[in-house]
Amino acid sequence: MANSWSALNREIVACRQCSRLVEYRERIAREKRRAYRDWDYWGKPVPGFGDPKARIVLIGLAPGAHGSNRTGRMFTGDASGEFLYSALHRAGFANQSTALKIGDGLQLRDVFITAICRCAPPDNKPTPQEQSNCLPYLERELEMLKHARVVVALGRIAFDGYLRLLRAQGHVIPRVAFKHGAVYNLAKVANPSQGSLPMLICAYHPSKQNTQTGRLTRAMFDAVIRQAGKHADA
Repeated sequence: MANSWSALNREIVACRQCSRLVEYRERIAREKRRAYRDWDYWGKPVPGFGDPKARIVLIGLAPGAHGSNRTGRMFTGDASGEFLYSALHRAGFANQSTALKIGDGLQLRDVFITAICRCAPPDNKPTPQEQSNCLPYLERELEMLKHARVVVALGRIAFDGYLRLLRAQGHVIPRVAFKHGAVYNLAKVANPSQGSLPMLICAYHPSKQNTQTGRLTRAMFDAVIRQAGKHADA
């Protein structure tokens, strides 16, 4: 299984399918932000990160231009990651509350973090085709995350992308609405031939746009993480 993860991650990192995203991520890595001018930016697609035996899977949108695109690890090096990992630490899923760079000692327990898109997109808006190009990577990760019991969709794009993947696999999913804190038991509607499905929980994305405006508070996000833990234990 370790070899399977290594092979998939190498394939993700080497991907150059989307010319717009390749140009953008590499240009950002060259130009850099003044605060990070001494950094050697990652500038490549970002693989998933976490516990391969995780029961909880968090799906985000895409790497941040000066966060994961700089550090090479999901939700690492920016405000979104600070908000996310501090919540996971409070809930006992992370051994520390900070995520600064690869090799900083961060470890996750029972949680795996991935995304719909693996390259930083301009204005945080990947096109529908760019999302479709990346979905097979998510599909393969989910196939290997055999213990997953809960999926937390961080934002509307993650929510829509995950459901699009399930429907493409043959699952008949009813129309469901994205709403922070909403919980959907998709196992009740899954196509048995495709296997059971994890519980789906919706959450606002922990972006600065949401956290600094109060749309997403620490208490609101903690409640989602606790709910995820509760369903993982059920």
